[in-house]
Amino acid sequence: MSRAARFARLTLVSAGLAFIALGGGIQAATARQVEPASAGRVVSFAADFPPGTIVISQRERRLYLTLGDGRAIRYPVAVGKSGKAWSGWARVDGKHVNPAWAPPPVVKRDNPNLPDIIPGGSPSNPMGPRALTLDRSEIAIHGTTQSMRRSIGSAASYGCIRMYNEDIVDLFDRVRVGTAVVAIP
Repeated sequence: MSRAARFARLTLVSAGLAFIALGGGIQAATARQVEPASAGRVVSFAADFPPGTIVISQRERRLYLTLGDGRAIRYPVAVGKSGKAWSGWARVDGKHVNPAWAPPPVVKRDNPNLPDIIPGGSPSNPMGPRALTLDRSEIAIHGTTQSMRRSIGSAASYGCIRMYNEDIVDLFDRVRVGTAVVAIP
């Protein structure tokens, strides 16, 4: 049984989980493929963070999972729009499979036709198949919808970090609650 399958299906309904991504920008070392990873690429990574740290580079619009020995798995992400991105340290405080989503008030104000809740597993659910909630108000690292895939690599969210669905599933299986997360300009 896969690690993801062991997690009970949780409904993630938060008054504040914004449905889009935060940004990434780290001056990573020369990125070169070292070996395949199931979704991301293993690259050289010169930044000094402990193994297992999630590093979000807003400038690069990339998320790195540090492996140690100067390597990390690199994933493309969508980051927060201007004025919505955050920086600093956080921790993963929840892991959720097929989370439901309730648009926070700022998102609902900007998109009044959104329903009050979108059930988990729905193709229109912007959280996608997995979400890692952070110990910051209304912030998560999560998947996306088919129509929002093209936003990966841009500054498009209300503060969350948006990933391709295959990438969030891969990352979800590699991290645990308590994993350190840092977002840098």
